[in-house]
Amino acid sequence: MKTYIINIIGCLLLFPIGLQAQTLEEYLKEASENNPTIKSSYATFEASLQRVSQVNALPDPTISFGYFISPIETRVGAQQAKLSLSQMFPWFGTLKAKEDVATLQAEAKYNEFLNDKNELYYKVKKAYYPLYEINKHILLMKEYLAILETYKQLATTSVSNGKASMTDVIRVDIMIDDMKTDIRLLEDKLTPYTISFNRLLNRPDSSVIVVTDSLSSIAINNQYRRDSLLTSNPMLKAIDSKIEATNSMVEVAKKSGLPKFGVGLDYAFISERTDMNVPDNGKNAFMPMVSMSLPIFRGKYKASVEEAELMRTSLEHKKESVENTLFSKYEMAWFELEKAEQLITLYNSQMVKTEQMVDLLYVAYGNSGKDFEEVLRMQQQLLKYQIALATSTTKSYVALAQLDYITAKSE
Repeated sequence: MKTYIINIIGCLLLFPIGLQAQTLEEYLKEASENNPTIKSSYATFEASLQRVSQVNALPDPTISFGYFISPIETRVGAQQAKLSLSQMFPWFGTLKAKEDVATLQAEAKYNEFLNDKNELYYKVKKAYYPLYEINKHILLMKEYLAILETYKQLATTSVSNGKASMTDVIRVDIMIDDMKTDIRLLEDKLTPYTISFNRLLNRPDSSVIVVTDSLSSIAINNQYRRDSLLTSNPMLKAIDSKIEATNSMVEVAKKSGLPKFGVGLDYAFISERTDMNVPDNGKNAFMPMVSMSLPIFRGKYKASVEEAELMRTSLEHKKESVENTLFSKYEMAWFELEKAEQLITLYNSQMVKTEQMVDLLYVAYGNSGKDFEEVLRMQQQLLKYQIALATSTTKSYVALAQLDYITAKSE
């Protein structure tokens, strides 16, 4: 009956009346919709898409108008003004290569956005599970405090019956005061963790967070998602897109060093001659034109090609470095997960044995009034195992969250 009442109190502590519990998945969805970092990352991706329509367009045509202050005399009359229109064209395939560069760079930005989103999910989980841990510790300590109050009553009764000394009561009072202080400190600890979590969701600092009251044991296969480590990670995909973009940048640099062609039209305004009548007198003149640039200063084009090739080499080294980092983080996270699972198994086993000892010692003390200190010590040891179990469970879920982030598991 005592355990049943304590469990009810614990549920009320974790789920205050009037609050509707949100699941972790709902918190993740809220974070992805409201987090400013994600919004910024997606806006950057959208901005990069606008580059595609900019780079594959022809340069603007040029129109000019000239008026002759001193008209130039021609056979059919004086040339009064001239209107010119021209359009330049880059070498064949240049615009397509520029478009490929912009498209691949936009693809890289999108993969960076996906990585930012996955990282946000990891941060939310990393902030959520410690909240569970702190609340669980508070619940366990309050349960333990209720047990100490029961022990105090038992010790007082034993003193009245002459079976125990007053030191047993004083000893329990000391432990009760210590436990109340520990509970207050943990409740104070909730504040910065709550603020940190709410900031990830871009919510007011005072927003109430309702966490789950229990976490089940994790059961995953060995080498969990290891095959997705290099194939699904958006950071690697972003680097691959950038490498492909540098290949197109080399093509752009080479084509930029080739001639550009232009076509145009001059229209001359001719006034009529009054001193004589000639064929086509005062007829305006048309003059089609063709132009070509001469890229004779080769240094800048050669430097552009070398720049793109060096960027490609740099990105290839960066990809190798990221792969090494991913493998290292995977192994460390896997170790932390296995370690936490082994400790969970140990603590569960130790708790069963300790609970049996506590029950036996409690009955013995009630009969004889002896070994009260041992009763308290074993009850405190049981609390330590319960707290350690909650901590190890939290660590196992944080390690799993890191594995999911490294292997780009989408929620």
